[in-house]
Amino acid sequence: MGAYDEWAGRVQHDSDTATAAPARLLAATLDRDEIDFAPGGALPPVWHWLYFLPVVRTRDMAVDGHPPRGGFLPPVPLPRRMRAGGAFRFEKPIRIGDKLERTSRIASVAEKTGSTGSLVFVKVEHQVSANGALAVVEGESIVYREAASPGAAKPQAAFTPRTQATPAPEGATRFPTGPVLLFRTSALTFNSHRIHYDRDYAVDEEAYPERVVHGPLIALLMLEHLQRRYPKGDLRSFSYKAMAPTFCGEDVTVSDSGQGKLQVVARNGAGADAVLGEATYGG
Repeated sequence: MGAYDEWAGRVQHDSDTATAAPARLLAATLDRDEIDFAPGGALPPVWHWLYFLPVVRTRDMAVDGHPPRGGFLPPVPLPRRMRAGGAFRFEKPIRIGDKLERTSRIASVAEKTGSTGSLVFVKVEHQVSANGALAVVEGESIVYREAASPGAAKPQAAFTPRTQATPAPEGATRFPTGPVLLFRTSALTFNSHRIHYDRDYAVDEEAYPERVVHGPLIALLMLEHLQRRYPKGDLRSFSYKAMAPTFCGEDVTVSDSGQGKLQVVARNGAGADAVLGEATYGG
């Protein structure tokens, strides 16, 4: 028996309305111009992340900016928590004004040991309905990790954003990152994890050289790239997996390859694969 077996299968229900205001703000953040914000206008894929935001009082937040442990998610004591990836199946567009319902279920909790120590992976399945019809099926992967070792804390050298030494692949899209983009993303998704906006905390407490670009933000940039490349495509599924961190100030370069089932890669400033993805389009 695992320590968290009783959490597997837990279910939570949430409701919301697809209002235009947060969508307008995300469109401005991503420099999108062509979205229809009138009632009935379709939202881009995964923009349901703007809704069902957790409502947690400031006095209840943990020191890292995360909500308190326990409740729906298991009370994993490991201090570092991050989104490891996700997978989506798109059944129908979510439109401005839709009444949204989300059913979330903990699919599994797995304890493992990696090169950095103990790990706990939590997989959550979400079903999002719009006006009573299934719109999005999402699988979310969360990883909990041990604290940074004392020897790794407080890097001595100042971080300088790296630029890729090799040219971007043909058809690639390069997205700059910076403090404003990270702040806006945190604000719009009510994500108060301090590694994304508090440089002192990211460096001194979690031993990063700089603030960390959100994994979900990189997933959004991957989808922005696909929208530019295939503006008339009918995206049916998308998945992403975090492989390496990207730090504030680095460019994210996104490219794709393949036929039918596209392989999508987001590379960080060092040219490493930061996030790997896959996308399929309908006929």
